[in-house]
Amino acid sequence: MTQLLESTGFGQWILHVLILLPLLGVVPLLLGPESSAKRTALAVTILEFVLSVGLWWALDPALGGLQLVSDTPWIRSWGISYRVGIDGISLVMVLLTTAMMPLSVLASWHSIVKQERAFYALLLALLTGLLGVFIALDLFVFYIFFELMLIPMYFIIGIWGGANRLYAAIKFFIYTMAGSLLMLVAIVVMVWKVSEATGLMSFSYEFLLRNSAAVGSSAPWLFAAFALAFAIKVPIFPFHTWLPDAHVEAPTAGSVLLAAVMLKIGTYGFLRFAVPFFPQVALSPGVSRLIVVLAVIGIIYGALVAMVQPDIKKLVAYSSVSHLGFVMLGIWGGTVESVQGALMVMISHGFSTGALFLLIGMIYERRHTRMIDAYGGIARVVPIFSLIFTVVALSSIGLPGLNGFVGEFLVLLGAFPAYPWATVIATTGVIFAAAYLLWALQRMIFNPLDNPENQRLTDLTRRELAIMLPLLLGIIWLGLYPAPVLRRMEPSTQRYLQMVQPRVGAPSSIEVGSAAEVRP
Repeated sequence: MTQLLESTGFGQWILHVLILLPLLGVVPLLLGPESSAKRTALAVTILEFVLSVGLWWALDPALGGLQLVSDTPWIRSWGISYRVGIDGISLVMVLLTTAMMPLSVLASWHSIVKQERAFYALLLALLTGLLGVFIALDLFVFYIFFELMLIPMYFIIGIWGGANRLYAAIKFFIYTMAGSLLMLVAIVVMVWKVSEATGLMSFSYEFLLRNSAAVGSSAPWLFAAFALAFAIKVPIFPFHTWLPDAHVEAPTAGSVLLAAVMLKIGTYGFLRFAVPFFPQVALSPGVSRLIVVLAVIGIIYGALVAMVQPDIKKLVAYSSVSHLGFVMLGIWGGTVESVQGALMVMISHGFSTGALFLLIGMIYERRHTRMIDAYGGIARVVPIFSLIFTVVALSSIGLPGLNGFVGEFLVLLGAFPAYPWATVIATTGVIFAAAYLLWALQRMIFNPLDNPENQRLTDLTRRELAIMLPLLLGIIWLGLYPAPVLRRMEPSTQRYLQMVQPRVGAPSSIEVGSAAEVRP
């Protein structure tokens, strides 16, 4: 397979195609009839996924650095270039994004009945924004993609969402925009500080990474700006309040993409930018303790609040706050095991929580309610739905043999040496997860079938089974045999740790020389 890809020059064009193909797909989608919009979107997203799978072989798993790097000068006077590339960390995020998008299109097949062309065009634009964030290696370009993805999601929630959709959309936009504007200021200040020290101006990620020590005493403020933008996106407690509203009001595709991909941009931002740029600040004792405390609070708080939710969609939304707390704990655990565990939690959460939102959307289309008490005993009338819902819930809990266990176990194993008490407390989050999900299962699936409306429910259709089967396969595969994924992430994880840990407490040298650099 590797030789076949090399013969086509796959590595030279694939990243550009992945970014541009969804935007090109918008043209026939908007020009075609309304009735064909979803078919066009499905064809584009399936093609996007098929092409992205080649990255699995195109990336050399033995190398930890950035690969398939391409650089095209854009605004030379400011040192801005269209620079893209990936490593083992961004690889799994790209594949997760391209895998979830066609499933989101299929999930919207019957639920989106108004302004279909606009809806699917926004989904394709969102896909471009999400992929651009994961592969951009120029901070100006990264910021453009970071902002680009907000606009489609704002309209997806605001137009096709629930009764309180405008409130949820505006809250989502204000929260994320406030953080990202501070990050923009930090990017500009960082580039200016580095240009003063080196005599060269560049937004290149690698150049700024090598010369980040030039920011000097501004480092704590710049880290705070980056960290706030990513903390809101994760979201870390107490910046999480926009998330439940956005999840509850968003259509099914919006909830799936929020949970499976968009939340991961926050944790990816910490791994790619905030910590590597400012390790002396990010990994200092005071900041580390603060992040770990907030992560543990998020784990416990998210689980406890989820436990008392009467709305099954809001329950799953708060569970995301809890799961992403494990990711933050893993990142600050500072070991190969904990960081790889954080990445595995990111992937597993995408599969499990994305699948839960899909299932909730399917049952909502039949009953038009998300209240847990409105159900009960539906396993008798929808056994296939109930079986899949149970398996996915168990994977979210972290049952051994399913995907959720691998990541959480590695996080707890890797973080324990540095933060034993925090790790012990975080472990109780797994117990609480079992409590709120098993209790919800009991009330929805296994109680007496005493509501006449539930007796007329129909089981999953072939389209719905086609949506769920790939996710089930991923859940079982990652639970039983995660080695291929871990092997591809490990070199990049080790490089990340080697890059940040030696610089804690010691100033980095300032280097000169990189593509896309100009004198100010």
